[in-house]
Amino acid sequence: MWSPWRRRADWGAPGRGTPLDELDLLAVDMETTSLDPRKGKIVSIGWVPVNGGVIDLSGAGYTVVRGAQVAEDAHVHLLTQEVIDAGEELSIAVTQLRQALQGRALLAHFAALEVGFIEAASRAVFGERPRLSVVDTFALERRHMERMGTYPRGEDLRLPRVRARYGLPRYGSHNALSDALACAELYLAQRGHTRAVTLGDVAQR
Repeated sequence: MWSPWRRRADWGAPGRGTPLDELDLLAVDMETTSLDPRKGKIVSIGWVPVNGGVIDLSGAGYTVVRGAQVAEDAHVHLLTQEVIDAGEELSIAVTQLRQALQGRALLAHFAALEVGFIEAASRAVFGERPRLSVVDTFALERRHMERMGTYPRGEDLRLPRVRARYGLPRYGSHNALSDALACAELYLAQRGHTRAVTLGDVAQR
């Protein structure tokens, strides 16, 4: 899903040697019309900053992106076509996200989805692929389970199931902002179960 575009834009990604205690991240979640960025459109984006080991709700953001036809998926995204049509243009939404990501690593659960759509949106708006540092709570949990001799099956790695294993509360799903917050909380819980010291120890790329 991560495509090999040659031109890369500098979005201020932190270096792999950054200590986790000093690492700033941006937890991001997207609701989309497809899992494939070549076919789907972004419906909404939510993000929540994590500064070192602290979630910063004052920097949280949420935007609905116009352009999608979601009549058949409204029960999933909980957004009506009227709300979608009143949303932001993709260029505005991805510019907001780019600004929020400056100096931060991208944090997501099953990050390939967010990375794929960010790359597609960046290419459409800026004509180039962003240079990102990526931390994936899905991959962190899979690695943790395998170290413990427990191999994930079925829905073991879905966000609500993983959060439950860490004693975190269940949030309503399919809201980009609450899912971003859920991912941020999970990351901090996972940090308590890892010996990782730097971004390079936990980064997917």
